[in-house]
Amino acid sequence: MIKFRQQRRTAVILLAIVALIGGLITGREILFNLAYLLGLLLIISFAWAWANINWVHLSRVTRTRRAQVGRPLEERFTVRNTSRIPKLWLEVRDFATLPSHFSSHVVNGLGGNATHSWRVTTICRQRGRYQLGPIRLKTSDPFGLFPMQRDLVPTTNVVIYPLTFEIQQFALPLGVLPGGDALRRRTHYVTTNASGVRDYAPGDSFSRIHWRSTARRDRLIVKEFELDPLADIWIVPDMAVYGHIAPRQDAFAPQPGYSSLPEWMRLEEFTLPATTEEYTVTVAASLAQYFLRHDRAVGMLGYGQTNEILQADRGERQMNRVLETLSVLRAEGEVPIQDVLHAESHLFPRGTTIIVVTPSTRENWPTAARQLARRGLRVVTVLINPESFGGSRSTDTVYSMLQASGMVAYVVNNGDDLTAVLSHSKKRPGEFTIS
Repeated sequence: MIKFRQQRRTAVILLAIVALIGGLITGREILFNLAYLLGLLLIISFAWAWANINWVHLSRVTRTRRAQVGRPLEERFTVRNTSRIPKLWLEVRDFATLPSHFSSHVVNGLGGNATHSWRVTTICRQRGRYQLGPIRLKTSDPFGLFPMQRDLVPTTNVVIYPLTFEIQQFALPLGVLPGGDALRRRTHYVTTNASGVRDYAPGDSFSRIHWRSTARRDRLIVKEFELDPLADIWIVPDMAVYGHIAPRQDAFAPQPGYSSLPEWMRLEEFTLPATTEEYTVTVAASLAQYFLRHDRAVGMLGYGQTNEILQADRGERQMNRVLETLSVLRAEGEVPIQDVLHAESHLFPRGTTIIVVTPSTRENWPTAARQLARRGLRVVTVLINPESFGGSRSTDTVYSMLQASGMVAYVVNNGDDLTAVLSHSKKRPGEFTIS
């Protein structure tokens, strides 16, 4: 298209030159008039296109820099003409990398000192970190002789968190019941285990003030606390490339048969992409959300394209860390899950609960799980069945071996309701359920 416009502009210039030369040779007035007309056309067209591309202000407002799979991401664009000269048309081309984010727009007939705005709402279908922008403004004169463009380079990033499901209850081994000695580890959380007092420091909550000691010493004294005697929970998604089923090309495509409603109004029709990687990440995120809401200390370990380790912690900030990490973690690791746990065994003190989410069908995982249990660790396995995703092998053998060893195991198939599957009690002797 641009080449065609350049050829058209070249043709007009050549015609003007030919008309001028013909007028000089023949002296005919009509050729001079034609040359003047074509020259004036070129000047006016250039000035018009230049005025269209200048004195334009574009603003982009993104409601949030964080969104979640299955939720809408909303942006508002505003184009303002800061001059009195009307703009014939403006094309706003957005080079955002967010899938299915169609924010490019054409503004027609923007009057002097006028504004035009539009809203773009996109259903987030893939987790990850994406770039919004840059933006390119394009315009031209009415005859299309001088196409012009202007690049607006500033960009920003948006993070799409993985999808999470609500879990009502989840079975854990008996060894993590509350009770026993405190962990003798200082914490900034207020717990039931007060270990002593110290002088007040800026930032301490007033609820920590020990008023009797304050009155006796005539200065502010606050209580120090130790962690509750609850074992940490570590969630380990298996992000090694072995065992995962490669996503189909249409795995992230919008489902056919949608109604004529706009996409942002179809929240209930979103389904999780049919890949073992997405199911693994979603299960890990859902379990982290469940335990953090129950005020448990949760850590995460994952070897994907990078090695990610999040030390066990509580609270909303830890949940954000987990989601941030899972949003970019890919099943590109080269270390099997049992080797990952062996390499990072120093992270797990005796009594720690390890929840492994894996699509592995290899029989060496139950053997590794039994070895971890003999070290005093509590192992729970969530098996993502690759056979239901089009794979050739099933997790039935691994599941039977884990059951025979008296370990808690869940099986997740493609299309399962994760809320129902993960909330289903797997309680056996020596186990209990958090609800």
